[in-house]
Amino acid sequence: MPFKALTPSLSVSPQLSEADVAQAARDGFRAIIDNRPDGEEPGQPSAAEMQVLAASHGMGFAHVPTVGGKISDGDVAGMADALMRLDGPVLAYCRTGTRSTTLWALTQAGAQPAEALIATAAGAGYDLSALRPRLEPRMTAPTGARPERADVVIVGGGSAGLATAASLLERNRDLDIVVIEPRETHDYQPGWTMVGGGVFDVKDTRRAEASVIPAGVRWIKGAVASFEPERDQVTLEDGSTVGYRALVVAPGNTLDWAAIDGLPETLGLNGVTSNYSYGTAPYTWELVQTLKGGTALFTQPPMPIKCAGAPQKAMYLSCDHWLRSGVLKDIDVQFHNAGAVLFGVKEFVPPLMEYVGRYGIDLQFESTLIAVNGPDRTATFREKAGEVTKAFDMIHVTPPQKAPAFVARSPLANAAGYVDVDQASLQHVRHANVFGLGDGGSTPNAKTMAAARKQAPVVAENLIAVLAGKAPTAVYDGYGSCPLTVERGKILLAEFGYGGKLLPSFPSWIIEGTKPQRLSWLLKSEALPWIYWNGMLKGHEWMAQPQHRDAA
Repeated sequence: MPFKALTPSLSVSPQLSEADVAQAARDGFRAIIDNRPDGEEPGQPSAAEMQVLAASHGMGFAHVPTVGGKISDGDVAGMADALMRLDGPVLAYCRTGTRSTTLWALTQAGAQPAEALIATAAGAGYDLSALRPRLEPRMTAPTGARPERADVVIVGGGSAGLATAASLLERNRDLDIVVIEPRETHDYQPGWTMVGGGVFDVKDTRRAEASVIPAGVRWIKGAVASFEPERDQVTLEDGSTVGYRALVVAPGNTLDWAAIDGLPETLGLNGVTSNYSYGTAPYTWELVQTLKGGTALFTQPPMPIKCAGAPQKAMYLSCDHWLRSGVLKDIDVQFHNAGAVLFGVKEFVPPLMEYVGRYGIDLQFESTLIAVNGPDRTATFREKAGEVTKAFDMIHVTPPQKAPAFVARSPLANAAGYVDVDQASLQHVRHANVFGLGDGGSTPNAKTMAAARKQAPVVAENLIAVLAGKAPTAVYDGYGSCPLTVERGKILLAEFGYGGKLLPSFPSWIIEGTKPQRLSWLLKSEALPWIYWNGMLKGHEWMAQPQHRDAA
């Protein structure tokens, strides 16, 4: 069967036979993507069968099932993730090749002109002209709105940006607010740890961006190229500009996979996984279930990283499964932490050490992962004594992280590249009508979703004060929390502020007579994180406890 090239690294095809897979291997393809749901027609090989067949020829495999005519933003994101982590060239297939071509084109929407994408598809024999509306860069706005200017521009449609938008609207419904965000999907990233632990389905952690943007807020689907605070405007990658009276910068941070030599090529393969990726969190659970003995490495890079407890949570949940399965005694579990301590707030170290002892974890401090060789299953660490290479059967990697490039090179950045804000008011130190929060801010707090939950109403309160010609009065105390899942169904809640000060959110009658480091409880409902997510995006400070309060 002739395979039809869309790019030098991607070709598409109708349903593959066993002979076609063998031919693909001979032609130099390194991976296969199956875009068909299992059981779509009688006699169709299942994804599991195709994965085994691909592996027998030394090829990677991904299953991104889609239904013709019903391709969602989540499907597109899944395809993009598969193309990112699989070694190329890649061969994608469906019943006729049309869905695979459509998925590829949608992953390129906004990055390439619609005409070019349609022409490329036509050259391979697929007509995507009807897809033009989805391939064109688009902007959603109410009728009569002027998208080139707004009262408030929010850069970033993640949890921090949307929570701020919701909190602003609760205070002033008349504000014209624009959110600039290039992605079509919104991820509940804290849930990926639970995916890697076998608790959540990864598909439940992703929603369409349009579905979580607060009503009354306009969405510009685009990416910011530069900031011009002296002119009160931002410039997008397409050259258009958006002016503002006040600006909120909440861009998140960037996962620097390439900072670890060899990692991008092997991530999601050869026992190399990470809960920091939508595409590989399920692979973590797959590896945990299949590992019966050998060496399991877990890594944590230098700070700052988002959710500093996540590397440990991945380890504890894995160990809990191995303990319950009776195989933990046959697994050498090592935690390689670039830092010098297990946890940055000393009060929470003793209870965590109890679990380290229970699971028999070998703690390796000041040990930084610098290289991974997937085929050889070895990892190299930089330690005080020099470089050390260790063999593994499974490795969970937490990638180094940095400020987004478009922020780091802007006049809003500090020396480290993050949005330079006052740590109490979250107001920019040089531009009074600019605020920053979330993982992309310079505040010296833990980069957690809980921190963004507390920061959003502070930004909203202070921004409205500035618009009214007043001084900011709301104060952020550095609050962050890390629900450390130490075993399935049980967490240790670490809550703290600037300088490691303990800041428990629970009422005193719950924690009276209880040492902070012992404050743990059974998570009674797996729905609680969803309540937290939904409430945060609507401007509420939902907490994992019987009460909630409105932050707006």
